[in-house]
Amino acid sequence: MAKKKRPGRRKHIPQRTCVGCRTVQPKRQMVRIVRSPEGVRVDETGKAAGRGAYLCRRRSCWETALKRRALAHALRTTLTDAEREMLRAYAQELPQELPGEKEGEHTTRSAEQVEREA
Repeated sequence: MAKKKRPGRRKHIPQRTCVGCRTVQPKRQMVRIVRSPEGVRVDETGKAAGRGAYLCRRRSCWETALKRRALAHALRTTLTDAEREMLRAYAQELPQELPGEKEGEHTTRSAEQVEREA
């Protein structure tokens, strides 16, 4: 006999914290940066082997993370100039703020707030 789904049970959504702005968001809405033996790179799939860190899809978070060295700290490495430039080039393709957000509206949310919104 087939199992019945319980009514009202929601699917678990993995949450990650942005190293730039420290907001908690669903993993799929963020970009993963990975440190592997080949060096630091952007992991579009989110499945590459290595130590990872997450950033929002907004340029301001990337700039903050690079300036404060939060990304290097999270990856437990020192970023080379070439890696830093590659990450800055990737960040230039991202919007300064996400659609629907006003300038400076980006605020920190707790995991409970994100869960309630989902």
